[in-house]
Amino acid sequence: MPTFSRTPRFMQDLKKLTSQQRQRFESTVITQFVVDLKVGRFRPGLRVKRVQATAGVWEMTWAPDGRATFEYGPELRPGEPHVTWRRVGTHDIFNRP
Repeated sequence: MPTFSRTPRFMQDLKKLTSQQRQRFESTVITQFVVDLKVGRFRPGLRVKRVQATAGVWEMTWAPDGRATFEYGPELRPGEPHVTWRRVGTHDIFNRP
């Protein structure tokens, strides 16, 4: 099972989401993102790609206007990826991914 951490900014963003947005984000992470991490390939619908002009920040689509940014960190459990969530919200998060 992958491990996760969250930046303080992510936690601030998460509090700003509506309960429906938060539920959709969490559901997408559990039912799609984690599954795809285990497989080693993301499904096209998540549209996971590197954020332009960044070295190691990635974005994921979790709703029509729902985005989250993340980066990979050192493994905390051998053989399991570690993801640090950086931002979550609408396209506005790309001002500072």
